[in-house]
Amino acid sequence: MNRRWALVDTPSQLRKAEKSIRTSRIIALDTEYDSFHYFRDKLCLIQVQTGEKTWIIDPLAGLDLAFFGEALDDPDVLKILHAGDNDIRILKRDYAFAFRNIFDTHRAASLLGCRRLSLATLLEDYLGVILVKKLQRSRWDLRPLSEEQLDYAALDTAHLLDLYRRLDGELREKGLENEAKQHFSGMTAVEWQPKTLDRLAHRRFKGYAALTPEQKDRLRRLFRWRFEKAQETNRSLFMILPDQHLFDLSRLDSPSLEAMAGPALLSPEKVRRFGPELLAILQGE
Repeated sequence: MNRRWALVDTPSQLRKAEKSIRTSRIIALDTEYDSFHYFRDKLCLIQVQTGEKTWIIDPLAGLDLAFFGEALDDPDVLKILHAGDNDIRILKRDYAFAFRNIFDTHRAASLLGCRRLSLATLLEDYLGVILVKKLQRSRWDLRPLSEEQLDYAALDTAHLLDLYRRLDGELREKGLENEAKQHFSGMTAVEWQPKTLDRLAHRRFKGYAALTPEQKDRLRRLFRWRFEKAQETNRSLFMILPDQHLFDLSRLDSPSLEAMAGPALLSPEKVRRFGPELLAILQGE
């Protein structure tokens, strides 16, 4: 099958991708990462369009991507992204890559006065390309990936080079190319920042004002425990316990493992995993 993309999850496929990327003076770049299921955003795919095809690199396959870092830091290679701040942050965080000579189509379109800045909108407005996006919530962290997922992942870079050429031409026509370069240069300095605990967020729970002082203190300690547990296990907060469960636990009159497993409270599995820790918090230990 003559696809416009290739999955890179083996050393032999990586060698092919490396040859294509090393010989390209302009590449388009995108990533897929999971920020829904994980406390710390998990990088799941790196898509690199060379004009020849989109190389879909699997960062979970344990491949040596040092050559890619060289391309990203090469001032003679132009890197095209769309709203690429988070892509840059995560690649810096996971690989210590540095970035030079980038062009961001989202920033460029904003500078040109475009009001609607999604990639789908810009592709339709500038190129007449209709981008169908159906898998935003896909489980990119699970393997194997389906053909549909890989087709979808390749879409975000498939037309970026053509979009860049249209936007770059318009920036030059309007004398905005130097201002755009300043914006792009600033983007290369972004850094990933770990999540921090919002110590007052539990006070914004619905019904908080009606809690007793003891219940409010319980909720505060439960809220902190959940943050630390999510951080420790690299799971999103809601996968540890949703807000409503924290609130309901804080209101238990006589905390016990049995009470935690009551109607509309914790599942048996959650009681087994977290019950003793939660009980200690509720009993003020």
